[in-house]
Amino acid sequence: MELSLAHPALKAFMCGSLSGTCSTLLFQPLDLVKTRLQTLQSSMQPGSGRVGMMSVLLSVVRKDNLLGLWKGVSPSFVRTIPGVGIYFSTYYSLKQHLSQDGSPGALQAVLLGGGARTVAGVVMLPVTVVKTRFECGRYSYASVIGALRSVCQTEGPAALFSGLMATLLRDVPFSGIYVMFYSQTKASLPKDIKESPSAPLANFGCGLLAGVLASLITQPADVVKTHVQVNQKMRTMEAIKYIFTEHGVQGFFRGAVPRSLRRTMMAAMAWTVYEQMMAHIGLKS
Repeated sequence: MELSLAHPALKAFMCGSLSGTCSTLLFQPLDLVKTRLQTLQSSMQPGSGRVGMMSVLLSVVRKDNLLGLWKGVSPSFVRTIPGVGIYFSTYYSLKQHLSQDGSPGALQAVLLGGGARTVAGVVMLPVTVVKTRFECGRYSYASVIGALRSVCQTEGPAALFSGLMATLLRDVPFSGIYVMFYSQTKASLPKDIKESPSAPLANFGCGLLAGVLASLITQPADVVKTHVQVNQKMRTMEAIKYIFTEHGVQGFFRGAVPRSLRRTMMAAMAWTVYEQMMAHIGLKS
C-alpha cells in the first residue's frame, strides 16, 4: 500500500481531486445559471425578450432560495472529485513521456491538455449527463445513483453517453488551448516573479487569461452539448440545426458570460492549487 500511495501519478490524482473540489463548491452557481440560460432557448420564441444572467440568478433564488444556486452540486462533486483527479494524473503521466526536460512547448501543451481531457471526459460522461439534467430544472431526480438508474431504465445505457461528441468537441479543445496559453504565459514571466512569494498569484493571473480565451473559442460546443444532454432524442447535428434555425448565430453564445466566469475561475484555481500542492509534496507539476 505504501508503494502505491507513493506513486507520483496517484499523488497527482489526489492533488487534482482536492483542487477540483474547492473550485466546484465555489463556482457551482455560475454553472447552474449557464445551464438555465442555454436550456431557456428551447422554450423561448424567436424575437422574445432577452433573458440575462442576473434575471435567471434572481429567478432561481426567488423559487428555491439561495441554496437553489447549488442545485446539481452533488453530481458536480461526483464528477469533479474523480474527474479532475483523472485529468491531472493523466496529464502528469503524459508529461513524463512528452516533456521530461521542463516546460512543454506550445504543441506539446495542446497534446497534453487535450489528451488528459479526453480520458477524463469519456470516463466521467455519465455523471456529466446527470449533472446537466439536475441543473436544467426539468428533471426530479432524488440522487445521483437514482438518476443514473432512471436513465438506464427509461432511455437505455447509451443515453448516459449522450452528447459525447459535443462534449469532446468542447472540452478537448478547451483543455488543449487552456494548457497552451497557460504554460506559455507562465513561462514568459520574469524569473524574479516566478521565485517570489507572489508566484501563485501571478500563475492565477495567467490562468485567468488562458481561461477567457479558451472559453470563448469553445462556447458554441458547450451550448450544443447542453441541448443534446437535456433533450432525450436530440443528436449533435440536430441540436446545431435547431439552435441556428431558431436563434441564429447568437444562440451558440448563450450562457457565455457565466460559463466563461466559471470555467476561467475554476481552471485558474484548480491549476494554482494543484501546482502548489505538488510543489509541497516535492513533485514538479
